[in-house]
Amino acid sequence: MDGFLVIDKAAGMTSHDVVAIIRRTLGQKKVGHTGTLDPFATGVLPLALGEGTKAIPFLDESRKEYRAVMRLGEATDTQDLTGRVISRNDWQQIDPAGIQAVAGQFIGTIPQLPPMFSALKRNGVPLYKLARQGVDVERQPRDVEIVSLDVERIDLPDVTFNVVCSRGTYVRTLAADIGQRLGCGAHLRELRRIRSGPFVITDAVTIAQVAEAAAGNKLEQLVVSPLAALGHLPELQLTARGEAKVGHGIVPGTDDVEVTTDQALPAGNVRLVRSGRLVAVAEATLAENVGCVKLAKLLRVFN
Repeated sequence: MDGFLVIDKAAGMTSHDVVAIIRRTLGQKKVGHTGTLDPFATGVLPLALGEGTKAIPFLDESRKEYRAVMRLGEATDTQDLTGRVISRNDWQQIDPAGIQAVAGQFIGTIPQLPPMFSALKRNGVPLYKLARQGVDVERQPRDVEIVSLDVERIDLPDVTFNVVCSRGTYVRTLAADIGQRLGCGAHLRELRRIRSGPFVITDAVTIAQVAEAAAGNKLEQLVVSPLAALGHLPELQLTARGEAKVGHGIVPGTDDVEVTTDQALPAGNVRLVRSGRLVAVAEATLAENVGCVKLAKLLRVFN
C-alpha cells in the first residue's frame, strides 16, 4: 500500500508506538511518520506507507493547528502534565480580560526557547535524555510564527485555546510562556492536533479502524495518495514517452510534457503525473518560450 494514513493518535502512545503497530497490522515494513506528537498528545499523526515515504520531504506542513488546555498556577519541568511541579502561584487574581490580552501578545513572529524535554539534540544526544539526568544545557531562542491564538473557554484555572502556528512551535512552551507573563505560571494539560499541513482531523482514523479496514480489504478507502498529499505543488501531465523516460531516470524534455498555452508556467518543484498517478517530483525552471516548460532534474521518482 502506498500513500498516507491520517491516524488519530490516542494519549499515552509515542509516535514510534503507532508506527510499530501499523507495521504489524498491515504487514508492511515501509512505514514512517511525519510531525512527532508527544505521548500525552492526541490527534493528527500522518503515517507514510510504501512509496508515500518518498513524498515526505516535499510535504507542506508549514502550518499546524492545535486545540490545547493549559492550567494556570502550576509550572512543571516538562511544561506539561507529565512533569514535576516546580512552582505554584496564585491564579485567582487573573481575570478573563487579562488572559485574552496576554494571549494576543503572542500572535505573530515570536522568539521561543526550545524546552529541555524535547527531541532536539546536543552532540548527538536528545535533550530529554540530558534533562532526565538533571542536566540543563544552553539553548538559543528561535523564531516561530503564531498565526492565530483564540481563547475558546476560560474555566479557571483551566484555559482552552486554539492555535495555528508554524512547524517547530512547541505549544507547551507557548502555554508556559503565557503563564509566566500572567505572573502565575502554567503548564499544558491537554493537546490535540487537528491539522498538520494537508492532513486534518476530519480525515483521521483510529488504529482500530485501520485494523478493521485492513481485515475487510477496504484500506484503500483510508489512504491519501501521494498525488493528493502533494496537492500544493503544480501539476504537469506527461506524455506516454515522458513517463517512459522518467522510468529510465531521464529528465523529460519540452515535448514530453502536455502544456496548454493558458497554463501558468511553474518554477520550483512540480508533480509529474500520468493517468492520475504521481510519476515523479521534479525541479522546473521558467522557460523562455511561452507555453513551454523546462525540467531541470528529477528529484524523486515513484514506482
